[in-house]
Amino acid sequence: MSETVTKKKEPGMATLVIVLFAICAITALLLGLTDHVTAPYIAANNEKTTQEAMAKVLPSDSYEKVTDQYTGGDATVEDIYKAGDAGYVVQVKPATSFSGNLTVMVGVGPDGACTGISIVKTGETSGLGSNAGKADWQAQFVGKTGEVKVTKDGGDINAITGATITSRGVSEAVTSAIAAAASMG
Repeated sequence: MSETVTKKKEPGMATLVIVLFAICAITALLLGLTDHVTAPYIAANNEKTTQEAMAKVLPSDSYEKVTDQYTGGDATVEDIYKAGDAGYVVQVKPATSFSGNLTVMVGVGPDGACTGISIVKTGETSGLGSNAGKADWQAQFVGKTGEVKVTKDGGDINAITGATITSRGVSEAVTSAIAAAASMG
């Protein structure tokens, strides 16, 4: 008895490459389209977050971006807004933070004292560094002037338990904001 064996034709290398290229091209196109569609919504959400943070740290009728007038050399200062006669709002991304992805909005009154802080962006550890967003912890920065430090470094800011690096980062941001506001006028 003879058996007929049918051999299935295997796809060639060129066919595999073409199929893989097509999959990658379609995926890239979909990602690009998604980015294009969502970009305006993301920008609007970021602007809303910024406006809410500014209103929280230093209430004012208007905020004028004056970052281009800043002549200080602190690269951690991202943006500076003049809040009328109320002072300045400074957005700082401190060099010291656990995740490296911390952005703090700091209000500085005309007397050079911190009027409040708000965490705008964070990647800090949930349950530890993310506690920097709690109002009772943030309240200890109000009224601070000059260099702001945690108690472990000789200052008077009580660090968040288990998140000393984040606490140092926020303290550094407040110090930078106070210095930046002082250099503005």
